[in-house]
Amino acid sequence: MSDAERTYSETEIQARIEAELPHWYYEDGWIRRKYRTSGWKATLMVVNTVGHLAEAAWHHPDLTVSYAFVIVKLCTHSAKGITDKDWELARKIESVIQWQPAKEQGALEGTPNDDARFKYIKYD
Repeated sequence: MSDAERTYSETEIQARIEAELPHWYYEDGWIRRKYRTSGWKATLMVVNTVGHLAEAAWHHPDLTVSYAFVIVKLCTHSAKGITDKDWELARKIESVIQWQPAKEQGALEGTPNDDARFKYIKYD
């Protein structure tokens, strides 16, 4: 088994979630995150973004999709547990979905959050 397939204990998982992914949680053998959206259109954008990242990584989460949220669940099936593959993909998903260009004070303005017509992700 390679280092990428080494599984983490529940204690290690809880510590890493607290330190690295505070909006994620561990339940029933999966690390999970619920992304709240403004509605169906935004939900589909989140699903497609997660899908692209997962396919590029060749590591595929389970998704629960509803009108105004997406739940991402990660576990390495071949290792029967949480591995570095799950941590890396979770961090990448988190960084892309939670990206807010306006906070970087660059040329990109970001989606207007003060106008309901343009609301997208409910950022943490």
